[in-house]
Amino acid sequence: MHRQCKPLYKYIECLARHTIKQHTFFLRYICYPFNTPITVSPKSRRFAKNSRKMSGAVKLTCLQLLMVAFATLITMSSAGLQYGFYNASCPNAEQTVTSVVNGLIDANPAVAPALIRLIFHDCFVAGCDASILLDPTSANSSPEKTAIPLAVAGNNAVDQIKAAVEAACPGKVSCADIVAFAARDSVAKAAGYYYSVDSGRRDGSVSTAFSILTNMPSPLFNRSDLVARFSQKKLTVVDLVALSGAHSIGVAHCSTFTKRLYPTVDPTLDAGFAADLKKRCPAPARGVPDNLVNNSVVTPAILGNQFYGNAISKKVLFNSDATLLTGSDTATLVAQMEADPAKWIAQFAVSMVNMGRIGVLTGTQGQVRKNCRVVNS
Repeated sequence: MHRQCKPLYKYIECLARHTIKQHTFFLRYICYPFNTPITVSPKSRRFAKNSRKMSGAVKLTCLQLLMVAFATLITMSSAGLQYGFYNASCPNAEQTVTSVVNGLIDANPAVAPALIRLIFHDCFVAGCDASILLDPTSANSSPEKTAIPLAVAGNNAVDQIKAAVEAACPGKVSCADIVAFAARDSVAKAAGYYYSVDSGRRDGSVSTAFSILTNMPSPLFNRSDLVARFSQKKLTVVDLVALSGAHSIGVAHCSTFTKRLYPTVDPTLDAGFAADLKKRCPAPARGVPDNLVNNSVVTPAILGNQFYGNAISKKVLFNSDATLLTGSDTATLVAQMEADPAKWIAQFAVSMVNMGRIGVLTGTQGQVRKNCRVVNS
């Protein structure tokens, strides 16, 4: 081993810089407490403060997570995806996406949670093929998006990103990859950290509202339902708990959780929290507006591990979030991720990559849409 690559974290840093230069997130944001000089973004200062307090045991765990995550990053997906897929065909593809996403979020912070939510809904329904973006047509009046109240900001953002990428490289970059890149860049803006995404996805041409029912996890699900649905997508219990952390940011419609408020309050809800929710969400009735509520009352604009503290305090909106505390395995993971932001960040990034590989189309499968809302003619 070269002397500059000692100790272990230095070796990993060398691998990251000399093998895949852009993949330094895990070193920079997890292992920097080991006397590694870095620049910390403002939004990551709270994480930085917590990380500097790591014990030796936690540092060891951090390194172990780093090695697992790094191995995930440098390994090509079995589905045929690869890192740097557009290096030859559209060298500035990812930089173009990042530039547009950053500008959109600076103008409207709601774009970040909208784009993070978009990849979740796309991948779980029919695989990561951008079928969630297809608009109704005379031939298909009920595509996926008609069954899910997705934020308009997310769809409009993809339109602007696609236009910029098409201007640079016509017909090269798929909408499915744009969704994956945009989610990554939204995480970077909202949480202050970055992870790399493999690419090479192709766009699908089939989108039906009915497929939502048999594929999407419901906010009403219990723990067993959630585990089964994630397993169906080849995701683990660890992925389930880690990805649930995305509910630290964004908003939700009252209709997704009012069954926990009426006619009686769910005993797994904090009484004071439930009382506050009732002020914003009246009992369901004809003509009553379906208002929006922040997923987290503590840090509504920051993607972080606050979700787990909210869950332990019984201050989460969905039954599918509260139910994570009903199983010993999921409850243990919730406690660990609440106590250790480094553990959560490392696993969240790996789980996002894992989710981005669900049911992908590659090679000659599918197409590269010219307009993300419409199948090519």
